[in-house]
Amino acid sequence: MLVESPPEPRAEIAPAPPKRRAVRALGLLLAVVLLAFVAAASIAIGAKALSPDQVLHGLFHDTGTYGDTVVGSRISRTLLGLLAGAALGLSGAVLQAVTRNPLADPGLLGINAGASAAVVTAITFFGVTSLTGYVWFAFAGAAVVGALVWFLGGSRGATPVRLALAGTAISAALYGYLQAVMISDDAALGRMRFWTVGSLDSATNGTIVQVLPFLAAGMVLALALARPLNAMEMGDDTARALGANLHRTRGLAMLAATVLCGAATAACGPIVFVGLMVPHVVRSFTGPDLRWILPYAAVLSPVLLLGADIIGRLVVRPAELQVGIVTAIIGGPLFIMLVRRRRTAQL
Repeated sequence: MLVESPPEPRAEIAPAPPKRRAVRALGLLLAVVLLAFVAAASIAIGAKALSPDQVLHGLFHDTGTYGDTVVGSRISRTLLGLLAGAALGLSGAVLQAVTRNPLADPGLLGINAGASAAVVTAITFFGVTSLTGYVWFAFAGAAVVGALVWFLGGSRGATPVRLALAGTAISAALYGYLQAVMISDDAALGRMRFWTVGSLDSATNGTIVQVLPFLAAGMVLALALARPLNAMEMGDDTARALGANLHRTRGLAMLAATVLCGAATAACGPIVFVGLMVPHVVRSFTGPDLRWILPYAAVLSPVLLLGADIIGRLVVRPAELQVGIVTAIIGGPLFIMLVRRRRTAQL
């Protein structure tokens, strides 16, 4: 007598009570409103003081005046901040899930180091001097390192520990190469010193168009991985019992994180703490469910990035402080405070 086997269980965690889901949904809506407010402030506020009338004129009646030009550059800067912030937040959340390490960020797997090494190579050996040239080299460097980490981490036998060790080893080697080239080439040192800080002030429509397809594809892939990553956070054995394909999920998660972080780093330079801190904060009030962590991280990370950019425009006015410096200054003490809190959620 043949007995029909039961259907394969789906990889998902227990649903939250309706009241809690409603609270989370309301919180996400408020986060979107906050993001819209910060984006508007990013267009209205800058190192160059403009009146509200000038800002509105630049938004709706661009005639090429000085004020209109400033507003146009701020719009590009804000759009890049929105995209890069969402990409960094999503990549950080995905990497923290796939490595089961709440302190993981794109730097842990060598993605930032790969992009930086590719840019210094482009400057020193290929004579690239424009941002549009940096973008493709940086993205290629991030992609190559992401693939190498996946290969050295065991490919189909990859584990969180192997991936972290491979990324750390590759990062150390690449940063050694980076320092050696920069010390031997004064021109590369001067250009890299600006790029490695992380900045939005060189944003252009051309740069946004170049990285937008990669960012869009990476965001869709990251959000689609929420359910299988939820299963993986319970441990490999539990995830297998729930029917999750561990190798495929880890491979796609690495691909999503590499595409997102590589494109964001290519356009803005390596910006620290956004991909590390925001998912960590979000997890403290949403719990471990990545179906909520990922959307929250995609919305709140641009809030942090654009907010830091606004601060950088104001504190040394009429000059500007790069956003990468501001996120490091704000993020360090704040992250230490979060780590010391007893209620900080664990993976």
